[in-house]
Amino acid sequence: MSKEKQTLLLVDDSSESLTLMVALLGRDYRVKVAKSGAQALELLGSEQLPDLILLDVVMPGMDGHEVCRALKAKDRTKGIPIVFLTSLNDAGSEAKGFEAGASDYIAKPFDQVIFLARVHTQLDLVRERKKTEHLLTNFLPRRVVHQLVSTGTARPEQIDELSFIFCDLVDFTTFTEQLSKETLLDELSDLFSAFDSIMEERGGQRFKTIGDAYMGLVGLNRPFSDHADRAVHAALDMIDHLKWRDTGNGPAWKVRIGVHSGSVIAGIVGAHHYQYDIFGEDVNYAARVEGASEPMRVSITTATHGRLRSPGLRVEPRGLIGMKGIGERELFFVERGK
Repeated sequence: MSKEKQTLLLVDDSSESLTLMVALLGRDYRVKVAKSGAQALELLGSEQLPDLILLDVVMPGMDGHEVCRALKAKDRTKGIPIVFLTSLNDAGSEAKGFEAGASDYIAKPFDQVIFLARVHTQLDLVRERKKTEHLLTNFLPRRVVHQLVSTGTARPEQIDELSFIFCDLVDFTTFTEQLSKETLLDELSDLFSAFDSIMEERGGQRFKTIGDAYMGLVGLNRPFSDHADRAVHAALDMIDHLKWRDTGNGPAWKVRIGVHSGSVIAGIVGAHHYQYDIFGEDVNYAARVEGASEPMRVSITTATHGRLRSPGLRVEPRGLIGMKGIGERELFFVERGK
C-alpha cells in the first residue's frame, strides 16, 4: 500500500521560484501555493493544514519572519514545521529565522539535490511525529497528546462527569492452574480485545488492565451527557459477549462488574517513567462496587442510577451493601428489560 501523499504550502512572491518548486515537488507531494504572507495566513485559517511550509523571507507586506511568528502564536498552526527560503545568506538572518520558530533554512539560489534532501528530511520527521502521536492516543486522551506535543507537558485536569466500569474475572486463579500460559494469554487477549471493541462502540475506552481486572471509562476522552447509560450498556454488552462466547468447548469465563459515576483528577505522574492516571475517592468507590457485585451481574451505585435515562433498563435495589474502606452504601443490580 502506497503512503498517503503529504501536503506542502509554498509561500513566495516570486512566480519563478514557485514554478521551480512545484516542478520539483509536485510529483511526490500535494502542493499548495501562496504569493504573499497574508494569502498564506488566509489559506491556513480555512483549509486543511499542510505537513510543511516553505516560506520565503523577503516578501512585500508581511515578511517571512512576521508570518512565522503569527503562525507560531496560534494553537492551530504552531505545530507546523517551517523552512525559510532566502537570499539573505548570513548568520544574523539565520539566527533571526530560528528565533521566529523556523525548523530549517535554505539559501537561494538553492542546489536542487540539497533542497529536496532537506524537504524530505523535514517530512520524514513529520511522519514519525504523527506515528508517535497516533501511538500516544492509544494511552492518552487526544487533548493530552496535543498538550504534550505542543508544550512538552500536560496540565492536571478535573473531569466532573464520567462513569467507571470495573470488571473482574471470576475464579481466575482456578483457570491459571488449569490452562497453559500460552492459552491463558490468548484467552485474556481475546476477552480484552472484545471488551475494547464494546467500549469503543459505546464511546468509551479501556483505561487499564491489572492482571485479570479490566477498567473502562466513559467520558474521559470526550464528554457525554449520557455517560452513565453508555457505561451500563457497555457492561451489559460484556456479559452478553461472554454468554455468546461460551460454546462449551473452552473456558467458561464469568465476570463481576461494577459501575459508578462521578469525578476524577487526571494527569501524568512520574519523573522518569510517565503514566497517565486518575485519582479521587470515586475511583476507589467504583473498584469496591465491582468487588461487591455477583457473577454475571452488573452492580451500580446511586450516583449512576440517578443519571440513567435509558427506558430499556431494569434496576433492582440490593439494599445497603458493606464495602471495605467505604462502609455501607446502597447498590442496585441493573439488566436490560425482557
